[in-house]
Amino acid sequence: MVSLIAFLPLLQAAGASAQRYTQETSYPSPWGSGGPGWDEAYTKARQFVSQLTLPEKVNLTTGTGYQSDLCVGNTGSVPRLGLRHFCLQNGPNGVGSTDGNSVFPSGVTAVATFSRDLLRRRGYAMGEEHRGKGVDVQLGPNVGPLGRDPAGGRNWEGFSPDPYLSGVAIAETVVGTQDAGVIANAKHFILNEQEHFRNHISSNLDDKSMHELYLWPFADAVRAGVGSIMCSYNRINGTYACENSKTLNYLLKNELSFQGFVVSDWAAQHSGVNSALAGLDMTMPGSGSNKPYNSYWGGALTEAVLNGTIPQWRLDDMVVRIMAAYYKVGRDKTRIPVNFSTWLNTTTGYRHLAAGRDNTTVNHHVNVQGDHAELIREIAAKGTVLLKNENGALPLTKPLSIAVIGEDAQSDPNGPNACLHKYCTAGTLAMGWGSGAADFPYLIAPADALKKQAEADGTAFTNVEGNWALDAARAAARNASVAVVFVNANSGTGTVLTNGNFGDRDNLALGNGGDNLIAAVASVNCNTVVVIHSVGPVLMDHFKTHPNVTAILWAGLPGQESGNSITDVLYGKVNPQGRTPFTWGKTQSDWGITTLIESDDKLPETDFDEAVFIDYRHFDKKDIEPSWEFGFGLSYTNFTYFDLNIKATGTPDYEPATGETSPAPTFGKVDKNPASAMPPPDFEMLPKFIYSWINDTHIPCYGRPKLPEGSRDGSAQPLLAAGGTPGGNPGLYETVFTVTASVENTGSLQGTDIPQLYLSLGGPDEPKVVLRGFEDVSLEPGEAKTVTFNLTRRDISNWDVVSQNWVVTPHKKMVHVGASSRDFRLEGELPLAASSDPEVQNSYRV
Repeated sequence: MVSLIAFLPLLQAAGASAQRYTQETSYPSPWGSGGPGWDEAYTKARQFVSQLTLPEKVNLTTGTGYQSDLCVGNTGSVPRLGLRHFCLQNGPNGVGSTDGNSVFPSGVTAVATFSRDLLRRRGYAMGEEHRGKGVDVQLGPNVGPLGRDPAGGRNWEGFSPDPYLSGVAIAETVVGTQDAGVIANAKHFILNEQEHFRNHISSNLDDKSMHELYLWPFADAVRAGVGSIMCSYNRINGTYACENSKTLNYLLKNELSFQGFVVSDWAAQHSGVNSALAGLDMTMPGSGSNKPYNSYWGGALTEAVLNGTIPQWRLDDMVVRIMAAYYKVGRDKTRIPVNFSTWLNTTTGYRHLAAGRDNTTVNHHVNVQGDHAELIREIAAKGTVLLKNENGALPLTKPLSIAVIGEDAQSDPNGPNACLHKYCTAGTLAMGWGSGAADFPYLIAPADALKKQAEADGTAFTNVEGNWALDAARAAARNASVAVVFVNANSGTGTVLTNGNFGDRDNLALGNGGDNLIAAVASVNCNTVVVIHSVGPVLMDHFKTHPNVTAILWAGLPGQESGNSITDVLYGKVNPQGRTPFTWGKTQSDWGITTLIESDDKLPETDFDEAVFIDYRHFDKKDIEPSWEFGFGLSYTNFTYFDLNIKATGTPDYEPATGETSPAPTFGKVDKNPASAMPPPDFEMLPKFIYSWINDTHIPCYGRPKLPEGSRDGSAQPLLAAGGTPGGNPGLYETVFTVTASVENTGSLQGTDIPQLYLSLGGPDEPKVVLRGFEDVSLEPGEAKTVTFNLTRRDISNWDVVSQNWVVTPHKKMVHVGASSRDFRLEGELPLAASSDPEVQNSYRV
């Protein structure tokens, strides 16, 4: 595959208006080769694909159209070999658009646990539920958006703006999901960082920042064996993501050696032949504006193969990748029939809704929740971050009286599933809105759980249900032993205007008068506890510093067990271990990012000029004092750090990948007689259903001179130096240093600490520190444990745009171990050894 340097900033005079980032192409599209964790699946996939006819192959690459079948996304099938259609279904927080499923804590809350174990268990439980509904591809987890802008509408579906933390989270989620027998889908690839103009905006970024920030967690997903990746709506340096050969062919399939399949976001495909050659493998939902097939693919793709525009090896590679993912997770062993309808909540109805055909049982109302409520409650409690706790305000111990105040503490009067995708949520906020939402089996409101606890304790209980009756709030709080105020801030997908926000938040203030409600309660009660349910940070310094606000907790988006989990934390049944996965600023300008929300340009653009300096990296660079720094979180006990040790492992020098691929293989023979691709005689086609058959035996020619150079070249291609195996060069993941530190619980309660390792890479244009390790350590009072951090070569390297590889720079590198990104307890220097290799100039050997 052609090795080209992409995303290099163009030199230009100051103030010039020319586009600042250039995008080069990369062809041909790499063909899958198997590799660690994939070989057996590839053997099975190749055997299967070798048996397929041309229309059958195309059938598996093309969605059958919007509302064409039961799932949100459906491919064609291969009835001759007993293979039903693929079912793709949302989502990242639970099985979307059905019943009998759980609603899990959202990604942003799950990652706040800083627990690999809980993240993997969450992934497995979600995989179990999707499997039980008959889903083949679970559309999640999400690391795009990464969270460049704290106001980003879909940040809550993902994990953290820190790439290392998000990388760990997505890898654990992928492993858990696929261990349960369902294909995970990592999305949205890539630079999908805002909802305004999400269908056409161009995110413009340099190559170094791409690798060190946005591509990083996707590399972890690929290394974890993710079966599918979804390309996004936006453009990248001017080219749509689903036909961007640089990001799909070069970065994803070549450098990261991704072996699964790339599926488009719904209607994110903008071309037929070009998207196929640029690396797209499956299109969703399949329907488009192209005639005569109403699809960019389907019969149009069959025609392109018949007339030689698309080489057989490219189509075969698409299908092998799809089937390899299928076999990798054991779908051939765990598959059950799809037993729900995305489009209808009735028991019976049209299976093919768009066509108005096949009236049958569409919803079998299968309950797939199992015992997952216990896990949901645990994650939500352990993902709650205790931000402030003065005067021993928490945990509560049978207070004489408690006032619970605010709409966010209440049940939605219309029920938790009052409207589609949670666009009109009232009551407590447990999940954001949009396509990533799922329907609740139930939702435990905080007021209900706290009332139950109060009754058990003999505590007088008062509840004020609204946010705007401030006199009632003051009256309830005035004489209460403790007043707990619940407030929230919501966001979601940019398809519907909700509460004045079009997906992205217009500001970082609390919603629904939350700030005034806190002020009213704190004005009369000297023991005011604030609980925040939110999609991300909110501006809080005005009540953080209020002397009567004794405690603040961020409970994120906790899912169905919301009330139980926050009660567990408030009363000390769970000692909070949550750490904030993002920075809390004092003003919205503190983050240095502004989402483009107004533009007259039909194809707007936004330059990511901040490079790698987002979230805490930006705060550190500009020396901005946050309200709460990244990684911060209090406990009901105390921890002490001591005894830092750093040791080189003696790992051999890094070896760039060399050599070539094999030539592109083909599987089976394509019958070039157009008559073989016509529908069977007397076959009755469903209206609006996308088929892979052609309409006529006269196949039009395609203007081949228009095809990108090298795009049809199936000869052996050189390997990229930074590539070689899924996730990139295997040498990047070798442990080059082990760092150990001891942690002791010096308090009086059992608790879980989250020691964090940050690394200073030392360069003048690098962040002050970057996260490179964390562990969750459970300790009894007086107990101490030693924690080991394994630093990989990738952890200590920077991306070099010239060599297109990772290098360890000669700058001094410092290790910091502590309780947050600004609370370092232990420090030491990495013992780097100079390299004698003349080709490794200005770098060090590790």
